[in-house]
Amino acid sequence: MRKNIVAGNWKMNKNLQEGVALATELNEALKGKTVNCDVVIGTPFIHLASVVNAVDKNKIGVAAQNCADKASGAYTGEVSAEMVASTGAGYVILGHSERRAYYHETAEILKEKVLLALANGLTPIFCIGEVLAEREADKHFDVVKSQIEASLFDLSPEDFGKIVLAYEPVWAIGTGKTATADQAQEMHAFIRRTLAAKYGQEIADNTSILYGGSANASNAKELFSNPDVDGGLIGGASLGVDKFMPIIEAF
Repeated sequence: MRKNIVAGNWKMNKNLQEGVALATELNEALKGKTVNCDVVIGTPFIHLASVVNAVDKNKIGVAAQNCADKASGAYTGEVSAEMVASTGAGYVILGHSERRAYYHETAEILKEKVLLALANGLTPIFCIGEVLAEREADKHFDVVKSQIEASLFDLSPEDFGKIVLAYEPVWAIGTGKTATADQAQEMHAFIRRTLAAKYGQEIADNTSILYGGSANASNAKELFSNPDVDGGLIGGASLGVDKFMPIIEAF
């Protein structure tokens, strides 16, 4: 059975001390609580080892927000999947629209990152989604399908089964706009059909597909009530426990 997941993406926010404090506060908030989803926090690289040590691994998973498309070598400033895994982190966010737009990450680069993440025992949270012009031109389904096919469809069924997908309509990230619950369900159902056509219904049914894009405490319950929406990749609302906990509790 697929998992419900609420993952926070801190992006480039919080210094090390603030990040450890936030992770510790979230850990305390979850103590003694039974939640109906896996909780993951995606921190900057320099926070990973400290945050892993600050949280109960049975309650909170830790993700890097990226990793290199090379295993090792003379790549100054890069952080490899092996380095991420060595911190105790279990996840890595790949293909986020900000990485695609600002750092020109291509489908081919992302394919390499996914392979290296899997080889090092990390669970990729792989992001897909269309920009506003593509949505308005009615190309959103084609765009999302091509993003999945180009970076993930060379994987074996066994390896694909280790992927978490996150659909983020780029026009809804940080804008305050959110896809309606119906729009989210429509795309998530389309994604699941796309997976079923390639890998079969069982793998499609077992793949967690998260929604990302201005999800917050007020709309999470409606979004998560859709049959094909298995949680959220949360940006700004993950930067405070008071905002993040109600999203976790929406399940």
